[in-house]
Amino acid sequence: MGIIAWILIGLIAGAIAKAIMPGRDPGGVIITMIIGICGALLGGWLGKVVLHVHSINGFFHASTWIAAIVGSVILLALYRLISPGRTRG
Repeated sequence: MGIIAWILIGLIAGAIAKAIMPGRDPGGVIITMIIGICGALLGGWLGKVVLHVHSINGFFHASTWIAAIVGSVILLALYRLISPGRTRG
């Protein structure tokens, strides 16, 4: 996949992760994209290491999107734990 595809998957997976885990975050679209792209990489790596499957197959494969979303949710949870300035409530 090309860089544009990774950015698009990252943006969408990050937005879906924020929809799954609603709340106030100290980040905007750029942070969402970074979390999504890194989440896609994390999800693909976890799928390969833990489940022994190649989960990043292509842009239109469900395994790519599932891995990206799961990885994004994990990274968003970690981001919320360590990010400064987040108000609890």
